[in-house]
Amino acid sequence: MTPSRFRFLPLYAGLALTAACGQHVVRAEPSAEPQPEAAAEPVAAARPAAALPAQPLTPDILYQFLLAEIAGQRGEIGLSKSLYLDLARETRDPRLARRAAEIAVFARDEAGALEAARLWAESDPASERAQQTLIALLLNGGRIDEAEPLLKRFLARDPAAGFMHLPALLGKTRDTRASLQLVERLAAEYPTLAEAQLAVAQAAVAAGRVEEALAALARADALKPGWESAAVYRAQLLARSSRTDALAFLREFVERYPKASEARLAYARMLVNANQVSEARDQFTRLTRDFPGNADVSLAAGLLSLQMGDAKAAEQFLQQALEYGHKDADTVRFYLGQAAEEQKRFEDAANHYRQVAGGEYLVQARARLAAMLARDGKLDEARALLRQTVAENPSQQIRLIQAEAELLREARDYAGAFEVLSAGVARFPDTPDLLYDRAMMAEKLGKLDVMEADLRRVIELRPDDAHAYNALGYTLADRTSRLDEALTLLEKALELAPDDAFILDSVGWAHYRKGNLARAQEFLERAYAIRRDPEIAAHLGEVLWMRGKREEAGALWQSSLKDNPQNEVLLDTVRRLQH
Repeated sequence: MTPSRFRFLPLYAGLALTAACGQHVVRAEPSAEPQPEAAAEPVAAARPAAALPAQPLTPDILYQFLLAEIAGQRGEIGLSKSLYLDLARETRDPRLARRAAEIAVFARDEAGALEAARLWAESDPASERAQQTLIALLLNGGRIDEAEPLLKRFLARDPAAGFMHLPALLGKTRDTRASLQLVERLAAEYPTLAEAQLAVAQAAVAAGRVEEALAALARADALKPGWESAAVYRAQLLARSSRTDALAFLREFVERYPKASEARLAYARMLVNANQVSEARDQFTRLTRDFPGNADVSLAAGLLSLQMGDAKAAEQFLQQALEYGHKDADTVRFYLGQAAEEQKRFEDAANHYRQVAGGEYLVQARARLAAMLARDGKLDEARALLRQTVAENPSQQIRLIQAEAELLREARDYAGAFEVLSAGVARFPDTPDLLYDRAMMAEKLGKLDVMEADLRRVIELRPDDAHAYNALGYTLADRTSRLDEALTLLEKALELAPDDAFILDSVGWAHYRKGNLARAQEFLERAYAIRRDPEIAAHLGEVLWMRGKREEAGALWQSSLKDNPQNEVLLDTVRRLQH
């Protein structure tokens, strides 16, 4: 097994363009679920002193507060959460309750998060963030009856904005049908509000009721003709069954409403995804012409140009975004670094990455810069760069650990990567991504007991993680005689991701190891039709060889070797069977 067959990607892979340039999401405020990233603000700045409880800062409280902070910095999240929750109970201070809620969410302690959120909302009833957090946690826990009266009060403050925010509050609710019924009840009290109908449509889609969603969108259009958010969401929905229909709808919409910049951006994105590059460029040109000086438009055009592979045009648009004063200069500089890197101007790329001072792309920028240093033979300097980077929250600390391990993996220092990841797991226990990555390194080192234990823990923590089932199932099939157990795991992975080429390949390999050659060939051919990967070619060729189809196997291997002359699995297979 090699890392390439499983989900083991550099932190900076994928350019983050899927998130930045993917299908449009209807605008809403940030999720009300407390995030660790939001915890960076000083506790003392939460609200005016006059509104705070008359709680003296005793030596015991100060000691417990400092201990909680130090525990969090050292990765002892459980201890930090418990200390903060005790402080919140004792002081009824909303600042401490908020911090306790944020850390409990990060620690996946639903009960602790809910208790802290209640304390926060009770101690600061005027805080909209506190009320939203409590609502989100109640909904996530399936307590719809408790959440409904709070939601009604929340919506009464600003119905239009409230309904636009509602999907974020409902985002992790498990009972999608009950969520739909809740939204329908809430929307019934606002029959003339288009935003309410959009919320109904989104809840209907989550519940798998597309026709009901389209009907709600039609009502939204009747209430608010030309509303871009509803139109873009309708296009997304149409694209699920027919990209052609979605493109036709958006084309007609922007012709009818030529100043609809949001819809035109969505149209341009969809054209890029449909590989209609010329038409997409026309839309970019029109956007920049119709909205001169608009930093958001320039950034979007730059990101889409990157996605189209036109790094030079992307650089021009991104420079414009900086000149127009884009509010998130760090994001723009990160993508400028990518544009320069793709044009092989590595010094310029490094300068852009160094200028990313914080925010969402801090770690990605440092990881890219470190990777460039490592490629130049400066591995120690690259590791030092990552270790000197000051993370803004626990999530970034975890990503920095992964980035350092990735450098060592690329250098084939699997023992070093395993050591870094093990230290990370000690700091942040039960973190699925760290456990998964360590499992991959454990397999490389022959530590199959560690690999299995880590992957089984990942499955416990994330029961819908198809990659974990696949990695464990493939390893058992390839390296042990536990073939029935392997197939059970792989069938679960396939159930979760039925069109994943590597999972299909793993199932085929397991059948091959069991001697089911015809069944193996069936799965491997399906996998190779989806993705012409050299390892899949190696496996399919081996099955063909063993079935007596040696000319067909040889032709397949030679074809794959032309594009992948250094692939170890493919080369080893050919040497083993042909010599």
